[in-house]
Amino acid sequence: MGSEEFSGRRRRRRLRTRLAAAAAAGAVLAPALVACGAGHTPGVVNIYVPADGAGDVEKRAAICTTESNGEYEAKVTVLPKDADGQRLQLARRLAGGDEGLDIMAMDVVWTAEFANAGWIVPVPDALAAEIERTHLAGPVETAMWKRPDDAERRLYALPIWTNTQLLWFRPDALKQYVGPRAKAPTTWDQMIADSEKIHQADPSGPTRILVQGSQYEGLMVWFNSVLQSAGGAILDPDDPSKQTLNDTPEHREATLTALRILKQVASYPGADPSITNSNEGTARDGMEKGESAFQINWPFVFSSARQNGASGDVAFLKDLLAPYSEKILDEENPPTAQELVPINRVVRKSFDFVPYPAVSADKPAKSTLGGLNIAVAATSQQPELASTVAECLTSKDAQRDYALKGALPPTIEALYDEPDFKIAYPMGDDIRTQLTEEHVAPRPATPQYQAVSTLVTATLSPVGQWDPETMVDTLAEQVQKAVDGEGIIP
Repeated sequence: MGSEEFSGRRRRRRLRTRLAAAAAAGAVLAPALVACGAGHTPGVVNIYVPADGAGDVEKRAAICTTESNGEYEAKVTVLPKDADGQRLQLARRLAGGDEGLDIMAMDVVWTAEFANAGWIVPVPDALAAEIERTHLAGPVETAMWKRPDDAERRLYALPIWTNTQLLWFRPDALKQYVGPRAKAPTTWDQMIADSEKIHQADPSGPTRILVQGSQYEGLMVWFNSVLQSAGGAILDPDDPSKQTLNDTPEHREATLTALRILKQVASYPGADPSITNSNEGTARDGMEKGESAFQINWPFVFSSARQNGASGDVAFLKDLLAPYSEKILDEENPPTAQELVPINRVVRKSFDFVPYPAVSADKPAKSTLGGLNIAVAATSQQPELASTVAECLTSKDAQRDYALKGALPPTIEALYDEPDFKIAYPMGDDIRTQLTEEHVAPRPATPQYQAVSTLVTATLSPVGQWDPETMVDTLAEQVQKAVDGEGIIP
């Protein structure tokens, strides 16, 4: 998932999600990584993971170490919070031949770049076949690549968790401002129309549509999702050296449609005035503060609303969760799956979710895939042992814990049918649907992805402050420059 930014403007006590705690730890630990490497010690398998979710991986690594009965020690080092910082530090270590780097957690968009550079080793064939059989197709696709010396596409990493954005909405606000029988919108146009109605009824009400509009990867995710929902794509999936934003009339129309939607979201009456600085964290905070009836975000916001609502920091959930607050806030004895049933039901009365919005009723909505993959570094002096640890970190038991305790969606399909998982993770069915081929919006698979993303977000910023008609050709030109390696060093 995209990195989470937290504002320090208001000093109030809030119980943050596990993701936030891990991110804060990563911000403290990150500088030490530049200064020194872990070094190679036989039997010690060094794992580099991003700050978000690091605490969950550390707990699983400890379990793996114990279960190995002395075969290895799995040791976690926390990377920076932001994806660019993670990529830069890993690239420096790999290019420098750091033998202390055994395993790394990679953003799903790095597979092509890292595989082509020879920095990661392929997954053993037997394990790869098992992964392809048991995991959801969308996440597996992000770990596949064909190097020039490969006979065919193959698995270069193991999915550890995935992510997909949903539309989060306020049922209570819709009933109050739009109508007593109002339902969650299914398209962007419907969402904008509902927000305009809220603004007409009360300009100080929850009028904003909260998205990720700042100049960073979150904007790339938003544009990519809307573009593919409109029937377009940034690059040709069969030839990633070609941009497909304006190469045909149909592609041009899809790009224009997507850009018009981004501009509308940024400029309708009641729109978020700070959209050009918005990210996952500001969207989450804004909705919890009552600024919005709609939010596009990752699943972590559900547990955050539940937790912060129980602590009294979410006005529209405070009274509803008062009978359960003591149980929700008990860190030593948190609610069981069964105990979450009535709690989640209450939360969803005022904070609910539906699948990602479509561009039109005749085209399926597509949501950009997030998540992480685990790869064995080519620099590792113990690749077989590293592969064993990677398999343990991505096992069914591990993914179950990541999902139930850290709100990180699993990639193993069977977990979505487990009773406790379905209870504790009520958005699971919608997530699984969005991870199918029909609804997945993969980010461009290219070794030049970082350049493509950097130029797309720079060109689209400030979001909406451009003419969609002319932006189509400007954006296409910049993307082609990125894939041709011109004009940018990411």
